[in-house]
Amino acid sequence: MAAGPAAAAAPVVARLSDGRTTARWAYPSSAAVARVLPAPHARPVGRLRFLTSDNQAELYMALASAQLPSGQTWIEVALPGRPNGQHGWVPSSALGTLHVVRGYLLIDRERLRATLFRNGRAIFRAPIGVGKASTVTPAGQFYVLEKLTTLGDPFYGPYAIGTSAYAPTLSEWPGGGVVGIHGTNEPQLIPGRPSHGCIRMRNGDITRLWHAIGLGTPIEIV
Repeated sequence: MAAGPAAAAAPVVARLSDGRTTARWAYPSSAAVARVLPAPHARPVGRLRFLTSDNQAELYMALASAQLPSGQTWIEVALPGRPNGQHGWVPSSALGTLHVVRGYLLIDRERLRATLFRNGRAIFRAPIGVGKASTVTPAGQFYVLEKLTTLGDPFYGPYAIGTSAYAPTLSEWPGGGVVGIHGTNEPQLIPGRPSHGCIRMRNGDITRLWHAIGLGTPIEIV
């Protein structure tokens, strides 16, 4: 029996990022509306932005692509913001070139350790400080949103990495709750749970990580 019209109209979906080995990301080319389904009249769930809360270029992890029977391609992207874990579909024309990044960063809140993996191998390890019980560092799947050379304050150390995660309560990060990975002027508190949600490293460790990690790298916080 021939397939019905509904089956023939199904989009062809392909995964673009797996969170471990390969991920893809892009800068937005328009402030497009993100929708719950890859369809122009589906319910809106957000909008692409050009700048982060720190006035850096915003970028989006591309999770999947969907090719419609019409030939139009839509991309599913992760949407930074509260609540964590939001995602939506935008036309592929709303994004620029897809960049590829390999590996991922594992943040282990129980063992108080960060590990950067590439090609299945750990290439960086360091002790960390995470959020205290009242201002926890959130668990989930995130990515590197921005890399900053300085925040002009010794509290944050020489380098900082902005992530797509938002703390459920407060954060030391200037951008209104964004979970950052940064250095510290209190290395004696690491490893430990001294922060308001951000991830602290000793200054030598954040320097090594900042140079080793790429924009768009997936971050798994467990």
